[in-house]
Amino acid sequence: MGSGHRLGRRFGWLWGAYGTSALGTWLAFGAFPLIAIQVLHAGPAEVAALSSVGAAVGAAVAVPLGPWVEFRRKRQVLIATDLLRFAALLTIPAAFVLGALTFLQLLLVSVVVAAADITFRAASGAYLKALLPAEDLLVANARFESTAWTATIVGPPLGGAAIGLLGPVATVVADGVSYLLSALAVRATGRGEPRPERPGAARRMRAGDLLDGWRHILSDATLRPLFFNTALFNGLVMATQPLLTVLMLGRFGFAPWQYGLAFAAPSIGGLLGSRLARPLVTRFGQHQVLVLAGALRAVWPVGLAFLGPGTGGLLLVMGVEFGLILCCGVFNPVQATYRLQRTPTGRVARTLSAWAVTTKASTALLTAAWGVLGALLGPRTAIGLAGVLLLATPLLLPRRAAARGSRPEPSAAPRSG
Repeated sequence: MGSGHRLGRRFGWLWGAYGTSALGTWLAFGAFPLIAIQVLHAGPAEVAALSSVGAAVGAAVAVPLGPWVEFRRKRQVLIATDLLRFAALLTIPAAFVLGALTFLQLLLVSVVVAAADITFRAASGAYLKALLPAEDLLVANARFESTAWTATIVGPPLGGAAIGLLGPVATVVADGVSYLLSALAVRATGRGEPRPERPGAARRMRAGDLLDGWRHILSDATLRPLFFNTALFNGLVMATQPLLTVLMLGRFGFAPWQYGLAFAAPSIGGLLGSRLARPLVTRFGQHQVLVLAGALRAVWPVGLAFLGPGTGGLLLVMGVEFGLILCCGVFNPVQATYRLQRTPTGRVARTLSAWAVTTKASTALLTAAWGVLGALLGPRTAIGLAGVLLLATPLLLPRRAAARGSRPEPSAAPRSG
């Protein structure tokens, strides 16, 4: 099942880097909107723009970075993006202390962090594939998934306490420092990574290179439906979160601690799901687990349309979220592993970058659209509509497993030693 040392010291440092930055991100969860409201006295439109516009523009900025990352040493890219996020975030407390903080600065920092997040994920996937043999990828991705859900459980309560004691700017400092620690951990993985070479004669990046990641995804008969499924599923789930917040904290009068509990406690399902991923794949096969977990995660969100006040409403949200997160905890590491296995080494960064850009952009678009629907139809109806649409997303999952002889074409990039 994978002991603590089985994946080696280098993976251990990479795992530590991931856990540190994930915890920092959750510590600072909600800090930007709070700073905008409490410090800059921003209105609802500005607060909404901070998350949606920042993510969308960050995704656009990240588009040319995928091809650029592909032909760079991934370890260096990981360190650089960590240091960039550290520097960008630390400008906020510096400006706050000087009395010079503006909404534009918050927006620009959110764009930089969003673009760096996408670039880091693309590089880390490529680095992971070079670091470990194919048979260990699911173990590694399950560990990342488990760590992500642990940070989700621990981070927001600690961040909320820190905000209450020290203010939201303090959690931004903690988030920034987490990226510095992550950079140090990545650096500790050691050298030994060769510089990837472009196939054929050396040339500059062309405009057509920007689409290479999407070309690979759309040309693969099994990645293509999975790509559309992920973008639509993630977008619809995230689009309902602001409406759910309005219902719980507004109409039904839940206390903030109840709201936090409703989403933190069910994250235990993510820990359980990530533990089950490998045993399930071993017993039933990768494709069967991918399709079944992907289908089961779609049946839960429609239940949120029946949310009501009081203990019953709170238990409903916790039950729905637990089921959803349990299924996602199984699905996510299996999907991440499948995606790496179906992508040649020389295309991983471009593919993961294209995937993340599309997911972030679709989430921003659907969140904006559901904000309008919520205003027109009411939050409950809009949440129910998203739930009904989610029931159709399993139709986009791969119908059949990839043929055994259907392997990705050999990579032109040299293998890492």
